[in-house]
Amino acid sequence: MLLERAQQRLQEKADSGLLRQLRIRQTPTSPHQSFFAHDGERQLLGFASNDYLGLAQHPAVITALQEGAQRWGVGAGASHLISGHTQAHQDLENKLTHWFKPYIPQVAALSFSTGYMANMAVLTTLGEADAHIFSDALNHASLIDGCRLARATVSCYAHLDITDLAHQLQQSTAPIKIIVTDGVFSMDGDLAPLAAMLELAQAHDAYVMVDDAHGIGVIGTLGRGLIEHVQARSERLIWVGTFGKAVGVAGAFVAACQPIVDWIIQSARSYIYTTASLPAQAQAISTSLDWIEGPWGQQQRLYLQTLITYWQEGWRRLKEQKPDWPWHILPSTTPIQPLWVGENDSAVKLAQHLYHEGIHIPAIRPPTVAPGQARLRITLSAAHHIADIDVLLQSLKRFTF
Repeated sequence: MLLERAQQRLQEKADSGLLRQLRIRQTPTSPHQSFFAHDGERQLLGFASNDYLGLAQHPAVITALQEGAQRWGVGAGASHLISGHTQAHQDLENKLTHWFKPYIPQVAALSFSTGYMANMAVLTTLGEADAHIFSDALNHASLIDGCRLARATVSCYAHLDITDLAHQLQQSTAPIKIIVTDGVFSMDGDLAPLAAMLELAQAHDAYVMVDDAHGIGVIGTLGRGLIEHVQARSERLIWVGTFGKAVGVAGAFVAACQPIVDWIIQSARSYIYTTASLPAQAQAISTSLDWIEGPWGQQQRLYLQTLITYWQEGWRRLKEQKPDWPWHILPSTTPIQPLWVGENDSAVKLAQHLYHEGIHIPAIRPPTVAPGQARLRITLSAAHHIADIDVLLQSLKRFTF
């Protein structure tokens, strides 16, 4: 019966235009990649990576990983609380504490193997039975799952709707209130209204948990994310970020006031009951963070903004030539530049057209986005060239319904 059920579900996905397929990448992370799929090996120009600064192939980060492996080996050997917490992990957490000291009083930081685990840790620890969590309707799946596993009451507020959030906070009588939001929303590229959220948090004795996975490295003069961009400072902030996107490596962190971080260490199952990340990985991340906040990182962010502007202006010119196209790009100032298509079939056809022309941009469909909101999630990287964007624009121009 289980096998038949699996086959039935797969057929339902295929009939709805929602079946996903793996393509095996043969080359390192970069805009120009080689993939192996059912139709053989293909050389593709990619606009689908979250390596926003090009750090995944930075020689200094690679060297740091190699040197870390030479010193620490290739595994941590145990969970952090048993024997897996090395000086490499501690050095990384100390660096993160320095990063966020201007924004969170009494700040401490904790590293995790993945962003999913970090979000689970925060929400399942803080979301006790007498708590009330207020979650943005378009939050990442890891935040949604963390809310589901928390014992707290959970309410969703309309996307970026401060008025709706304020109304819900006013109605709540819970002693613990936690506002939960993405910093940069991964499918739309828009920003959480952090300053307004902190005002509400202060007024209603709430805390604000932000998953800034797509802001770290990209936003702010030093690349410290939305918290630096807004110049926020509050003990009510709980900051989560990942190392697998702009940082170019893997893993995640939580930064918050020391008592909250200590509470997570003592209580979070996704921290206590898992092997620590590779010490060599922590060493590579520390090196990457140095490059992000230094002159190189500042130059990469400026160039990235140049690419974003070039793409948006190129799209506007293309749209003038194709006024009957129902598609549009969403108003994002980040490297996430979604091309809204609408129906699943149309998004898949457009992605297939680009694929056959040598461009890799997967179609994003439900449940990642709402029904009728299918899109191509174009992501730009400082590793791209202007000429790469020209190739994409010309390929889009050749598409016919």
